[in-house]
Amino acid sequence: MTILFSSLNHRSRVPLAAEIHSRPFLRLEAPEVLTHLAVYDRNPAETAASNSALQHATLIALCAHFGVTAPGAEAKYFFHDFGRFRLKWECHTEFATYTFAERHHHHAPSLSEAFDCAPLKHIPQQWLAGLQGKVMVAAHVVLDKTRGPSDTFAAGLRHVFEGNMLVGSHVLQGGEIWTDFLIQSDGFSRFVVRDVGLHEQQAGRLVQRLLEIETYRMMALLGLPHAHHATPVLNAIEGELASLTAAMVDTHRINGNQLSDTDHEQALLSNITGLAARIEKLSLDNSYRFSASQAYFSLVNARIDELREIRIEGSPTIGEFMDRRLMPAMNTCQAIARRQEALAERIAHTNDLLRTRVGIVQERQNRQILQSMNTRAAQQLRLQQAVEGLSVVAISYYMVGLLSYAGKAAKAAGFPVNPEVATGLLVPLVAAGVWLGLRRMHKSIHTA
Repeated sequence: MTILFSSLNHRSRVPLAAEIHSRPFLRLEAPEVLTHLAVYDRNPAETAASNSALQHATLIALCAHFGVTAPGAEAKYFFHDFGRFRLKWECHTEFATYTFAERHHHHAPSLSEAFDCAPLKHIPQQWLAGLQGKVMVAAHVVLDKTRGPSDTFAAGLRHVFEGNMLVGSHVLQGGEIWTDFLIQSDGFSRFVVRDVGLHEQQAGRLVQRLLEIETYRMMALLGLPHAHHATPVLNAIEGELASLTAAMVDTHRINGNQLSDTDHEQALLSNITGLAARIEKLSLDNSYRFSASQAYFSLVNARIDELREIRIEGSPTIGEFMDRRLMPAMNTCQAIARRQEALAERIAHTNDLLRTRVGIVQERQNRQILQSMNTRAAQQLRLQQAVEGLSVVAISYYMVGLLSYAGKAAKAAGFPVNPEVATGLLVPLVAAGVWLGLRRMHKSIHTA
């Protein structure tokens, strides 16, 4: 049974199956010269989608000059044979690479001539000028097939690399790599790959790994300026934090168990909050770059391991060179990242401590306020009790007055009543009744 109908396939089956084949290496055969450009056109404030659009626009401009149809906006890889040269383009998250390859079939130039006749000569100068401020890596690679001993071949490379110290090794059990990882006077770094027994298609894989090492090395080093910029800022924040902590200790030693000045504590808290905001901003500015540098550094190490280097006596290997030159820079970035995290934790602990002290002071003040309120309530209660005594007198006075009028009315009606005597006798009874009534009313309110 064959699957003939596309409706049977998951919509992601075909693109996912093609993903592992989306970045094939160039098929190279010595003698050949390549030019590699890594264009970094990413603004930290922009997203990966906007960066991809900028990289596609640069590729479209190049294709339009030669009348070639450019790939779609969703493409991440593009290859085309322009006749005089071949182009391999790859779009990554932060950068895009352009690898131009030119094969010399009839005449194999010498090494010095090969770097002068790189395929970049076929590229329009107007397009190159448009890359101003965007080129992160520019390298020439010469794929050579000269025979002879390695030390003799290395001696002939001195003038090609302008007398600098060479890094070289046997790789893949059939090739040699020579470079100095320096930018030469023409603005390009140079690599010489010597084919002394590479199998078919190994040359393309070897050159691709070498160019990836150079590209990822430079991208990893982008974190180093951030580390250098962050160092004085961290020093200043640490100094201010030490001063604030000392001020907290002095305040506690002077005040002891007494209440401290809340305004002073609030000022310290405001300063520590400002430090927390500054360290948080610094971490946000650097966290992505440091993480990206670590990821690129891991890729560099992975590509070096794939070379399977064997030492050439008298020359350091690429792995050794990276351990001595690239590792310290990456360690610096990691140290600054850890320092940022540690400082943020220290500020958070100090902030929590100061907030606790302010909370304790506020609780003591609230307790004092409650105590003063209780005192005032007791005073009000005593005043109320005094007023209640006057209330008993006033209510009794009015009731006795009413009863006196009632006695006078009864006497006028002919009843044998002496209003004055009756009023005098009723005064203590009325006062006692009023007092008992008020007590009962207060007791019922208290119970409710």
